Amino acid sequence: MIIDTLANADRYMTLHPLFPQAFAYLRSTDLRALPTGQHAIRGKDIFAIVESTSGRSRNDAKLESHRQYIDIQLVLEGCDEMGWKPLNACHDTIAEYRTDHDIQFFGDMPNSWITTPAGSFCLFFPEDAHAPLVSEGNIRKIILKIAVNGISSN
Repeated sequence: MIIDTLANADRYMTLHPLFPQAFAYLRSTDLRALPTGQHAIRGKDIFAIVESTSGRSRNDAKLESHRQYIDIQLVLEGCDEMGWKPLNACHDTIAEYRTDHDIQFFGDMPNSWITTPAGSFCLFFPEDAHAPLVSEGNIRKIILKIAVNGISSN
């Protein structure tokens, strides 16, 4: 798990072959003009989901994990207090992994909470369980989904 701002994104470019294109998209796109919903960037390798929603409480947030995609969750408006716990420490499975949505939920409590203000991002790898969208106000964010297996033939 990484928390940072786009100004420091160059530090992470070598961590995955698709990160340069993902961060270039975040830096060069008018993100505030994007409507909510899913946006294609590079086929199934990289796509974006724009969310605009009311925050929820820590008690209502469930840890989730993904196997096929890495998340870069950039907060555009509001403040998202995201829970985090190593996936290998999650033992209270709420539902089995759903391949069609690349998601699994857990009833475990996060080990820590990361206050992520507007302009900051959290980068979650498959070994990072996370509980997003915790806030007393509204949150607008963009989540880039980056295929774990790297560049395909899309």
